[in-house]
Amino acid sequence: MSTEHIDESVDLPEDGQAAGGRLEEEGDVAADYLEELLDIADIDGDIDIEVRSGRTYISVVSEEEDNAALQALVGPDGEVLEALQELARLSVLTATENRSRLVLDITGYRAERSAVLRRLAEDAVARARETAEPVALDPMSAYERKIVHDAVAELGLVSESEGEGSGRHVVVMLAES
Repeated sequence: MSTEHIDESVDLPEDGQAAGGRLEEEGDVAADYLEELLDIADIDGDIDIEVRSGRTYISVVSEEEDNAALQALVGPDGEVLEALQELARLSVLTATENRSRLVLDITGYRAERSAVLRRLAEDAVARARETAEPVALDPMSAYERKIVHDAVAELGLVSESEGEGSGRHVVVMLAES
């Protein structure tokens, strides 16, 4: 198992040095936590850390063709991945006393899911334009809602989150004039 650091820091606040160092520390703490977890579970995987846009991104990947063990760490609809991300964030909070917004990805799940969400946003935008009615999407995590909001904005429409808790979802609509 290896840990590789890739630092492409951009868009850091004025105290970029301090923020960048904090984000690197977040990545190191979370990577150590995840590495221990993988060792305990006897799962092979490489951990990559990247700092970009003021956030730490950690990816767990495998060179093996069949990475069923890592896929199990994603779980149905990314539920296990979300739980592991929260545990990694808690390990950072415990070690540094700082809340973390780190993003964990395993076997490229988030990249694949992002592509699906962008297509979903494109479809919702097309329906909203066609019907001039708001289009409500299924509930999704805050991270997924952010991807949809960004895609909708790029396509020239507006969106907002509605609902509470696990029922929180995105509604896509035409911009009010």
